[in-house]
Amino acid sequence: MSPDEVVGRLESGMTIGIGGWGSRRKPMALVRALLRSDLTDLTVVSYGGPDVGLLAAAGKIRKLVAAFATLDSIPLEPHFRAARQRGDFELMELDEAMFMWGLTAAVHRLPFLPVRAGLGSDVMTINPGLRTVTSPYEDGEEFAAVPALRLDAALVHLNRADAHGNAQYLGPDPYFDDLFCEAATHAYVSCERLVDTAEFAAAGGPQTLLVKRHSVTGVVEAPNGAHFTSCVPDYDRDEPFQAAYAKAAADPAAWREFADRFLSGDENAYQAAVAAFAEEGA
Repeated sequence: MSPDEVVGRLESGMTIGIGGWGSRRKPMALVRALLRSDLTDLTVVSYGGPDVGLLAAAGKIRKLVAAFATLDSIPLEPHFRAARQRGDFELMELDEAMFMWGLTAAVHRLPFLPVRAGLGSDVMTINPGLRTVTSPYEDGEEFAAVPALRLDAALVHLNRADAHGNAQYLGPDPYFDDLFCEAATHAYVSCERLVDTAEFAAAGGPQTLLVKRHSVTGVVEAPNGAHFTSCVPDYDRDEPFQAAYAKAAADPAAWREFADRFLSGDENAYQAAVAAFAEEGA
């Protein structure tokens, strides 16, 4: 599929899970396709990075479920911060482990899972809808009951994939992309390179085969498709571009100029603009 074909399968009002972590291996080509669409009123579930920032800046988020929103080398995602200060969307802010177990509950089609994470913290205070449960056994321990984070669709980016929907990570961390896919009714995988299934073993072995075809609806070959986030070992985060993004986000006029240059066309136009930007800094 193409990025625009993936987004053509989505609808306004959906709950969309976005894989990756902060400014690392985000499915940015798919996010940019979302930006080009007329979809709105989305519930976004993400270990947030520029995916959250861009969708917030475009006014497409109704509710965000996240453990954080960061650019990693820049601690707080600037568009997220501005949108929260304006009160643009509802936020369900969870502990990182609670977020993981919410996805896990959805994978197993459970309404919730009991966890210790979050107890004794302000997570319970700022989310008054969260409930606790008591163990029915002799210990009688109280747990946070983390609701399932069930997704209508998941968008993830991996290093390699085959046409069947199997996908492989080659970097240092899987980032829970498998949970996003299995927690979703439909999952779409973009990848740096589409390969024959037999190539997975040579590239990293079976332990790197993170996403399995049974949970995948469509595959997109999108070279440099995680830019400007990292997709190790294929490429690191584009720090100069990310710095330009953050600087532009602080000023409405500068952001309009940035968006006109990088986000006004299709994915090919974006990649060409990025290449020109890199040449300017060389």
